[in-house]
Amino acid sequence: MALDDLVVGIGGAAGDGIASAGDTLALALARQGLRIYAYNSYQSVVRGGRIWLRMRIANRQPLSPGNVLNALVALNQEALDLHLQEIQPGGAALFNTHRVRRAPEKGPDGVQLCPIPVPDLAPVYKDLPVIQNTVLIGALYAIMGLPFDGVESVLESTFARKGQKVIDMNVGAARAGYDYAAEHFQKMELALKPQPTQKRYAVMTGNEAFGLGAVAAGVRMYVAYPMTPASGILHWMAAHGPAVGISVRQPEDEIAVMNMAIGANHAGIRCMCGTSGGGFALMTEAMGMAGMIETPVVCIEVQRGGPSTGLPTKTEQGDLFQVFGAGQGDYPRLIVAPTNVYDCFETVKEVFNLAEKYQLPAVILSDLLLSEHHETVEPDRFDFENPPIDRGELITEANGGDGEAYLRYKITETGVSPRAIPGVPGHLYVAPTDEHDEDGVLISDIYTDPVRRKRMMEKRMRKMVYLKNELPPPRLEGPADAEVTLVGWGSTWGVIREAVEALAAEGIKVNHLQIKYIVPFHGEEVAQILSKAKKIIMVEQNFGGQLARHLRSETGIKADGHIRKYDGEPFEPKHIVAGVKRILAGEEELVTCVSDEPGWRYDHPSFV
Repeated sequence: MALDDLVVGIGGAAGDGIASAGDTLALALARQGLRIYAYNSYQSVVRGGRIWLRMRIANRQPLSPGNVLNALVALNQEALDLHLQEIQPGGAALFNTHRVRRAPEKGPDGVQLCPIPVPDLAPVYKDLPVIQNTVLIGALYAIMGLPFDGVESVLESTFARKGQKVIDMNVGAARAGYDYAAEHFQKMELALKPQPTQKRYAVMTGNEAFGLGAVAAGVRMYVAYPMTPASGILHWMAAHGPAVGISVRQPEDEIAVMNMAIGANHAGIRCMCGTSGGGFALMTEAMGMAGMIETPVVCIEVQRGGPSTGLPTKTEQGDLFQVFGAGQGDYPRLIVAPTNVYDCFETVKEVFNLAEKYQLPAVILSDLLLSEHHETVEPDRFDFENPPIDRGELITEANGGDGEAYLRYKITETGVSPRAIPGVPGHLYVAPTDEHDEDGVLISDIYTDPVRRKRMMEKRMRKMVYLKNELPPPRLEGPADAEVTLVGWGSTWGVIREAVEALAAEGIKVNHLQIKYIVPFHGEEVAQILSKAKKIIMVEQNFGGQLARHLRSETGIKADGHIRKYDGEPFEPKHIVAGVKRILAGEEELVTCVSDEPGWRYDHPSFV
């Protein structure tokens, strides 16, 4: 049976050029109308270590890395040894005979071995070993039965700035691999075919979408200290920010990052910052300051495995409680967890408007999977045409006033007070981190005024009522009479959707509730939806079930089952499918998942 969904794995070590090989393949497929979802599992070393890039290819947009492996491009001996047994029947393993010298004579049942003599096909290999990637990608394209012009056009554009000689060398190497594979190996049986279309697809990560969203939101400054996996935003901003009027700064640490971002926003400049959990830990005192002085600031927190340095290059959803407790005491804040690449773009625009309108700090919670995976996108869906920008009660010039003194923290029905940019004539004020009165004068130096403290606390917290009313409540997706309701947050949206489809194919009705707005939380609406559920199962990528605990505290609802994963690798649909079945069978209430060890096959007894 022809495959309509193909997963290609590219394995090797850091320094082997896996990322560039993956980029070439992804762009070539996108230019021919195919859709991809790619996830790179890499280690925290500059050279060496094990790198494993999985790319899923389909005629419709994949939403996860998938369950299986159909084709392997082994850039070294270890990659072939580790992953050969994972390839499904009908698949193929490609490798350079000069790098892989201990290949078996025969592959697993139904798996074609494709040894390719790279030095013979590309003599430049002797001086430029990384050319093997180009040869092998060309060979893979032939085995997939796709026309060579897809690869050729990408190589021409990739190396355009290096001159025709470099273009010819790379195109020639890819052509040599393509022709050799077409002559010596069988084509895989694929339902995948190029999709002629007038649409132009791009390949993008979540971090790049955050950068584009900042441009559309009118951001004029980005501040960050490099920390994986948020560094991709800083890299994008450094490369493109100045061209679109964004000043990019890298201070000495994350404490300086947050304070600089708050200072810029206090001065009336839309400034964004980004970090991961360890860096955010240093930012939390300043987050509380922003809450007290009612200055908007937006921070993108890209989660990785913790605690401490933890897993610097692995994914997790373990920082929810951390952002809940950022800064002591109660103060209004906004916490949002986007669900996909398009949502990363839209969320930045939305959150900046809300942060300025309600004069509060906001955190956008991403994770390594969402921020670093590549997928095909439709550029037309990114709207830059006159995006709505709401700066709220912002005073930027003297307006004569009514003769009354300016009250920066004036008590209002909504809790939102007029915010003057420092230096505007007639609007002098103090922005203290101590508790204060409406004019900014401290009330806690000699005698703490309990009445005024109560009024100011209530003023600030009233913002949350109005803010929540502006946020759309979550919607249930799927049949109303489902046997199971899966509840997730953030990046698990795509893999849960695919698991729902897989379960439906097996006759198990499942619907899906994804939580995006975490603070403020739509407790009443969520409770009403879940009150009709027959069985509630939470899906989270952390150890303690942080959203499940938040759900229970906000609604009183206790989930019937939990599927959790905290090994650093993302969920695959099969993990959720198997977990739902085990919970429905009454085997256990908590299913913890782990990614498969090398050598695992889809028909392995542990899964079947």
